[in-house]
Amino acid sequence: MATKAKKIKTAYVCTDCGADHSKWQGQCASCNEWNTLSKITVGPAASGGGAQGYSGTISEVKKLSDVEAQEMTRIESGIAELDRVLGGGFVPGSVVLLGGDPGAGKSTLLLQVCTKLAERESVLYVSGEESLQQLAMRARRLGLPLDKLDVAAETRAESIARLISEKPPAMLVLDSIQVMQLGSIDSHPGTVTQVRETAAFFTRLAKQTGTVVVMVGHVTKEGSIAGPKVLEHMIDCFVMFDSGGSNRYRTLRGVKNRFGTVNELGVFAMTDKGMREVANPSAIFLQRADKMSPGSVATVTWEGTRPLLVEIQALVDEGQGGYAKRLAVGLDPQRLGMHLAVMHRHCGISLSDQDVFANVVGGVRINETGADLATLIAVLSSFRNRTMSKELIVFGELGLTGEIRPVTNGEQRLNEARKHGFKRAICPAGNAPKKPMPGLLVEGVSSLAGVLEVFDEVASSAG
Repeated sequence: MATKAKKIKTAYVCTDCGADHSKWQGQCASCNEWNTLSKITVGPAASGGGAQGYSGTISEVKKLSDVEAQEMTRIESGIAELDRVLGGGFVPGSVVLLGGDPGAGKSTLLLQVCTKLAERESVLYVSGEESLQQLAMRARRLGLPLDKLDVAAETRAESIARLISEKPPAMLVLDSIQVMQLGSIDSHPGTVTQVRETAAFFTRLAKQTGTVVVMVGHVTKEGSIAGPKVLEHMIDCFVMFDSGGSNRYRTLRGVKNRFGTVNELGVFAMTDKGMREVANPSAIFLQRADKMSPGSVATVTWEGTRPLLVEIQALVDEGQGGYAKRLAVGLDPQRLGMHLAVMHRHCGISLSDQDVFANVVGGVRINETGADLATLIAVLSSFRNRTMSKELIVFGELGLTGEIRPVTNGEQRLNEARKHGFKRAICPAGNAPKKPMPGLLVEGVSSLAGVLEVFDEVASSAG
């Protein structure tokens, strides 16, 4: 009896929302968009069905105590700020997604990393957007060594897999994942289906070969990675490169990291020789004017594993009719509205007819609550037209009941402020040190009433 040919399963996936459909239809039943379904090949159906018809390798079930946990040696990139964000370097077999705005410097940073790493490890840089001539011109302009790094211009995932099949490199860079494509998928590069399946293909490749796979990802106008959200769940580490509207400084923040600290921050400066790491970012983001103005307050935020000193500026101006404006740059706008409501409820200070603007100087984005108190004092300083001392540092979390709550690593924040010449600090009472700190007068506050008393005193001493 002749055996029946195995049927090839197909599915139809929406390029907008990623929903699966068993057959083609004009409109996606999930997002209601028209003509967005693309045909993909799932693979041959298993004969026989069930466990008896499965021909693959079945995983062995073990007790967790029987699994040997081996500490893997990380691959250092040679750039300390990048290694800090990664948690100490690249983990073999991991998948890293590097996102950022166009022109932020993603390719430049990776080219610097690859040429340094190629001096001691095998590295393959696959460019899908630039030709090899353009890549060589950039490397020469940056003064990078060219004789050790392997490069290729390719967009087909199967061809890239064949390139590394005989001798997998220590690192594989894909620039970018949006232009890569699988031949088995009937859709254009950059679509939801192609990005999802190609990323899954290279993720499996990384786990099987132990190669570090670094994917460059484009971002949408909303600031998220272009493609399906599931892409961020597939990979092991997701770092975002942000120019912050600055022409020179760039911040690299860890959004997801299975092998390190989330929200770790690395700072770089864009120069004519590429990305230069900034070892002391507080000195850059805290370049304040010699003559202080109302609405300016310094705070110390905690980014990953280190403190960072930044300046928060606020402007309170009389509203020009209609709805009062509330705008925050680098801060959570919803928290700014909450601060104003708490100040009205517990201090009797109403800004309902005032426009309130808040900004973190230098393009840094603060994701923690330790800047609450500094934001409130900056707003109050602008509203009352009172200048705060240049030697004052403020941090703390504001609660809805008017209490000032302690934050993590309070003592380390105070020590960082003291190292940069600050003489006075306003912080939560729970973060106030038990012993006096030489050269730093610490005012511990537990409520907004205490904050107002210290505010009047500090503003008076500032002149």
